[in-house]
Amino acid sequence: MSNLGGWAGLGLLLWAQWCFPLLSKRGRNAYLLKCVPCPPPPGLAWPVLLGERALSPGSWSKGASFRHQQALPEAQLAELYVEVPENYGGNFPLYLTKLLLPREEAEGQIVLSGNSGTTVEGLFAVDPESGFLLVTRALDREEQAEYRLQVTLETEEGRVLWGPQLVLVHVKDENDQVPHFSQAIYRVHLSQGTRPGIPFLFLEASDGDEPGTANSDLRFHILSQAPAQPSPDLFQLEPRLGALALSPKGSTSLDQALEGPYQLLVQVKDMGDQVSGHQATAIIDVSIVESTWLPLGPVHLAENLKVSYPHQIAQVHWSGGNVHYHLESQPPGPFDVDAEGKLYVTGELDQEAQAEYLLQVRAQNTHGEDYTEALQLQVVVMDENDNAPVCPSSGTSISIPELSSPGTEVTRLLAEDLDAPGSPNSHVVYRLLNPEPEEGTEGSSFELDSTSGSVTLGPRPLHAGQNFLIQVLAVDLGGAEGGLSSMCEVAVTITDINDHAPEFITSQIEPISLPEDTKPGTLVATLMATDADLEPAFRLMDFAIEAGNMDRTFGLDWEPDSGHVHLRLLKNLSYEAAPSHKLVVVVRSVAELVGPSPGPGATATVTLLVERVVPPPKLDQESYEASVPVSTPAGALLLTIQPSDPMSNPLRFSLVNDSEGWLCIKEVSGEVHTAQPLQGARPGDRYTVLVEAQDAGEPTLSTSVTLVIHFLKASSALAPTLTPVPSRHLCTPRQNHGVVVSGPSEDPDQTNGDSPYSFVLGPDPTVQRDWRLHALNGSHSYLTLALHWVEPREHVIPVVVSRNGRMWQLQVRVIVCRCNMERQCMRKVGRMKGMPTKLSAVGILVGTLTAIGIFLILIFTHLTLARKKDLDQPADSMPLKAAV
Repeated sequence: MSNLGGWAGLGLLLWAQWCFPLLSKRGRNAYLLKCVPCPPPPGLAWPVLLGERALSPGSWSKGASFRHQQALPEAQLAELYVEVPENYGGNFPLYLTKLLLPREEAEGQIVLSGNSGTTVEGLFAVDPESGFLLVTRALDREEQAEYRLQVTLETEEGRVLWGPQLVLVHVKDENDQVPHFSQAIYRVHLSQGTRPGIPFLFLEASDGDEPGTANSDLRFHILSQAPAQPSPDLFQLEPRLGALALSPKGSTSLDQALEGPYQLLVQVKDMGDQVSGHQATAIIDVSIVESTWLPLGPVHLAENLKVSYPHQIAQVHWSGGNVHYHLESQPPGPFDVDAEGKLYVTGELDQEAQAEYLLQVRAQNTHGEDYTEALQLQVVVMDENDNAPVCPSSGTSISIPELSSPGTEVTRLLAEDLDAPGSPNSHVVYRLLNPEPEEGTEGSSFELDSTSGSVTLGPRPLHAGQNFLIQVLAVDLGGAEGGLSSMCEVAVTITDINDHAPEFITSQIEPISLPEDTKPGTLVATLMATDADLEPAFRLMDFAIEAGNMDRTFGLDWEPDSGHVHLRLLKNLSYEAAPSHKLVVVVRSVAELVGPSPGPGATATVTLLVERVVPPPKLDQESYEASVPVSTPAGALLLTIQPSDPMSNPLRFSLVNDSEGWLCIKEVSGEVHTAQPLQGARPGDRYTVLVEAQDAGEPTLSTSVTLVIHFLKASSALAPTLTPVPSRHLCTPRQNHGVVVSGPSEDPDQTNGDSPYSFVLGPDPTVQRDWRLHALNGSHSYLTLALHWVEPREHVIPVVVSRNGRMWQLQVRVIVCRCNMERQCMRKVGRMKGMPTKLSAVGILVGTLTAIGIFLILIFTHLTLARKKDLDQPADSMPLKAAV
């Protein structure tokens, strides 16, 4: 920030400096100027600006005439922020800031006003010649901390020519206020047993300076202690809060027999921890009193006590001053404590809800800190026989299977008495009231143990479908006179047993055919089963696939209360993996079966036949588009249509509706070329054809896609016919090298170096996906692989070259191959001339084995014939053995 100030008198002009931008409170630029006061020269003096005509102070007013050459601003003016020191002791008027008045010729008067409640008459003014805002006398922050001013340039009729310009003048505080205590003398009682560090008095002091600044930052200190025995530092004073407490030394060595109070002289000072500042003092008289904080004995209260509430049960007292009592109950209960330490019960107690309470009473200062340990009070609630036995909820009726043996327990009544456990008030016995034995019959249907409340079946037989309501009287006080009682009821139903196994209506399902592309979740078949039992619980059935579903291809779903089960497909079918499925579905009763084992009807066999489905071929795009100039010659490659899966069966491509005959497609590779010049095509037109792709192995499987050709404007010059670029080699996976593509040699303007070539890939989306073209200089470009892996084969990449409005299309042939460590293509080894093929080698081997076989057959035939000849010779022709 720069300073601007000066006085002129007797032709004397002092220097002035221009202002620098300053960030206002609203985040916009404001201009702040502070005047450096100078002693006024002799004679009449008035403020001036360097380079401007001096104006006497008498001409300053809130409505001065104005004629200035500045441009009227169109945008809203940012609010200016100015800071003025309080009680400024220099010369006045004091320059505050320069207003950005308009530059063009405009006549009017400057109007200075303040917002509601702000008085600016005679306090602020605007110099109409220089546009500076002035203050005419010293400001007092305690009187007013801020002034919000508004400056406008208006005509005599009140029309605003410029503004309003808002100015916020903030009065910077000075330390001109002395702090003072709320009391000159403080008197307080300190009880024996007070914990050290717990404040028993909080001093209060105030300072009229601006809050939050060092001028009003107060610190408290103890100046002296009288008497100084047994130690001069028995007390400690927290400097920021003014909290007075015993020091650790004071809590152990405080003179309990001292007559008269301790007197402390304390001081409060502003300016925080700085040495300088205003200060004030006060006196604290501390009287030591005997502790009355004594333990409390247990209190016994009868439940349902009929007294007026709140009812006092005990009292505590803390002899120190500034005490607040706080009560805690474990568990929470109807208890309270007043400001005098009286403890109350505020409502009736219930021994069954809570038999005992533990109360803790705390003596605290105004900040909720405990002066000493809390006192404990035990409250014992005495029991009365005010609760009758409560029977358990009857709920649903109890089911007893027919033919159950006598002595079977039906239920056990456990009536609950909320009176004190183990006392006569909670001793419950039972009496059976209903059903009573019928006349002329032996024994009863039910029997009751009066002590345990166990209800069992009697010797009388029961039958399915019978319903009973058992009524039992529960009495406390052990059944003695005066005991309270309750009626317990139990509904009993004699039910059927589960003696029938469920069965399928049809056990054999005819073969069902499913295409192998059937979606999972499809319903295959619905089976129905029945159960002859009458009880609904026994009619619930469970189904499972017992055989033929090892890979969980199928699943079952059914409603729990329904006999219909749905067989659904869960996984994709495969004709090659399994052309048929034979599933065995079994039905079982959910409840345990009591009767005979399930029969053959509990299973059903479902046979499924899988129909083979061959999917049609799929291409790598759903539709194709290409943009070509209308001057494109015949034979130009537009794009290549490929299958989405390179490993799929070969495809045969054809065009269906090429009405103009402009295009042709290679049957095997899918390359789309221009068949002839695009005669009649106009820029901006679209030409749509249908491309059909057939599976070479399955001609019935085919698919078709649309090919949209967008015609572009032809180049200004006819493109020359270019010969294909010689083939190059690139490695896959991608290596860090490529192919250099140069401009066409047929260009007659090739010698003109002022216009470089432009290289772009052809419009084929496949080419733009697989390849990248990088500019090297004005005449060459660098072609590289865009993907990490490209199919190893010969690729023809169309590159469009343009220069000076002319356009060419180069056919760059690149052979993509697998490479060795030296980045050289690895090629398949062909058959060497003169070497036998696989077929000739097999023929030679078979011929050799056949010759060996024939030779062996001849040998064995000869041996067989020779042996037969020896056997056919007569006996006399055989030589006689010599006798020994």
